[in-house]
Formats: sequence, structure tokens, C-alpha cells
Amino acid sequence: MRYKTANDLLNQVATEVGLTRQTDVFASNDESFGRMIALANACLTELTQTKAWERMIRTATITGADILANGGKVPLPADFSYMIPQTGWELDQDVPLLGPLSPQQWTYLAGRDLVSYTIYASFRLREGEVWIFPWAESLPTEEPETNITYEYASSSTVLSNGEAGQYSDSIQNAGDIVLFQPYLFERLLKLRFLNSKGMDTQEAATQYVLALNSWEGKDSGGGPILNASSRGYSINFLNDCNLPDTGMGS
Repeated sequence: MRYKTANDLLNQVATEVGLTRQTDVFASNDESFGRMIALANACLTELTQTKAWERMIRTATITGADILANGGKVPLPADFSYMIPQTGWELDQDVPLLGPLSPQQWTYLAGRDLVSYTIYASFRLREGEVWIFPWAESLPTEEPETNITYEYASSSTVLSNGEAGQYSDSIQNAGDIVLFQPYLFERLLKLRFLNSKGMDTQEAATQYVLALNSWEGKDSGGGPILNASSRGYSINFLNDCNLPDTGMGS
């Protein structure tokens, strides 16, 4: 099997640092295993933030009905960690989703009242929501025809008791399956455990860096960022620095 249970991962690290293997690490009264479980959960978050690993990439969809029902402020997925750059698209119009906008860009669009003229759907991440422009400020009377998708890194890094579709962001049982490459996860957990005990970490740190460099390169989620021209991937607003907001065609 590609992945290991929490019990196997923690027992592997325990053996390497001189602890006695446990039948169920979660049932152990040994303080070291309690510490290791807490560190393992911290490692899940750390690896999630390291990069968008292929196994944790999800796709979210925002429909016109979602936008209308939420006043243009659509809740992020429950397992949302962070958005993958340059993955937002408005599929009905075949154009990229512009953003995330800065507060200055957002207020610029709202202040210029570009609802009728803007070419791209734009978004801002705020208050645990995706704010969509132009609908966020001027809600249409009819359901907007739109189909927005974007990819994001999920915080669901564990299969609870190995059951398909039952995800969690922490290990809580011996049978939970951690969805990171096992050797990489073990190297990080060993490093963090030794460090927490004030022990020498030089060799453990070397092992972790080598494993991280190796598996970052092997993971299929690390493709190059889209570059469609010599200028790179960018979309500029139509503003008074280059073109007027209206009257471009007649």
C-alpha cells in the first residue's frame, strides 16, 4: 500500500529514537507517545504548507446560483487551506478568474463602478469567503450565467480509519491513514521529536531535507506556473493608464 497507518508511522519513528513499539500508540501511557502524536499532527500542517501536494489538491466550483444565494460572497470549502495560484477560471466565458485582488484593487473596481464593463470575473479572499466581482457589489436580478472553478490545497490529510471519503486534518486513531509519502513524513516527525527532546538533530535534519527535495521533485503537483508569453502570466485592468473603461468598439 502506498500510505501507512498512524500506528505504523509512529512506531517506525519510535523504534529509530529508542522507544518500545506499541500495539496501539494511542492507548499508550508513555508520555513520549503522547508527545509524538501531538508532533505528528503539527507535521501534517507543516507539510501541507510546504507545497500543494498532488494528493491534497481539490477543485471547487462556484455556480451562478451560489453567487446569487450568497450575495457574491461564497464560503470557502470546509477543508480549504490555500488556493493554488492561477487555477481560477470562468468556464462559460473561457477566461481566467482574476485575483486574488488586494484591498486596493477591490475598492478600485467597486469605486469605478465597472460592473457593466469589466471583462474578467475577479475575486478576493476575505472572512473565510470568496468575494466575486462584479456580483458582490451589484447583485443581478437574474441568476448570473457563470461557472467558476479553482484548485486549492486541502487540509484533509488523513483518511479516518482508512475509510474512503472519510477525511480529517489530524490523526486520532491507530488505523488512520496519513496521506503523505511515508518516508518523508517519518523523517519530519523524527526531526521534530528529537528537537522537542533537546537531542542532536543534525543527521535527522539532513535526512529530512534530502527526503523533502526528493519527493517535491517526484510529486506531480509541482508543474511549472503558466507562462503564455514573454511577459509572463498577467492580466491588467482596463483603466485610465492604458484604455478607457468604455467606448473601445463601435
